[in-house]
Amino acid sequence: MAIHPTAIVASGAKLGAGVSIGSYCVIDGEVTIGEGTELASHVVVSGRTSIGGQCRIFPFASLGHAPQDLKYKGEKSRLTIGDCCVIREYVTMNPGTEGGGMLTSVGDHCLFMVGSHVAHDCRVGSHVILANNATLAGHVTVGDHSIIGGLAAVHQFVRIGPHAIIGGMSGVEHDVIPYGSVMGERASLAGLNLVGLKRRNFDRETIHALRNAYKIIFEEDAGTLAERARKAQEQYGGIGEVEEILAFMSDKGSRSLCVPKSFSGQDKPQAA
Repeated sequence: MAIHPTAIVASGAKLGAGVSIGSYCVIDGEVTIGEGTELASHVVVSGRTSIGGQCRIFPFASLGHAPQDLKYKGEKSRLTIGDCCVIREYVTMNPGTEGGGMLTSVGDHCLFMVGSHVAHDCRVGSHVILANNATLAGHVTVGDHSIIGGLAAVHQFVRIGPHAIIGGMSGVEHDVIPYGSVMGERASLAGLNLVGLKRRNFDRETIHALRNAYKIIFEEDAGTLAERARKAQEQYGGIGEVEEILAFMSDKGSRSLCVPKSFSGQDKPQAA
């Protein structure tokens, strides 16, 4: 380990082999840091926070301090961060609360750009990117390989499916389907994340099935959303990625579903 003499490390902290703690860092509380993780100067880690191995954390990041939730009463909640994450300057992440399962969790291989925020009780998957100043409110779920654009804000309890992309400066009030692309001041569904699908080497047959299923569900004129979903199930139910979208839609959360502006179904969500 390499600990700068100006750093303050609590006696109860557990540091793995090869951890590097830079100048003026403060490690306070029941903190665990995995092998090879590097903290640059002025990083603060507090509370019951666990950080995986091979992470890089840049100056002025604040991890594990009390949630910005007036209902929080000092309960012994946790923040966990996986392996190989990059956490840039001024990123903030808060632990969970009693009302949300006592845990905020972040997966592996994530990138959190400058000023991004993960609030209490969020569940963030692996290979997720939050661009500069993107913010997740409390209880948000973000699936693997999703991208949240710069200055985007995600409402409490929203679910973002795997492989989705949120456009910069978007306000996301409703659940975003897996592989979906949303954008706008009050974000609406703009299609599929085709660029992401191609970059991650999804085959042409899968992309073709996803596009056709999307057209049935969100672009046809007849029927409610549920009726259109059943039609897509009948035609493309054998495709795993289509099944993933349909399962996400049937597993209803507390927020309604994000749909296109032009959606003509009877169950179009209203503004929050």
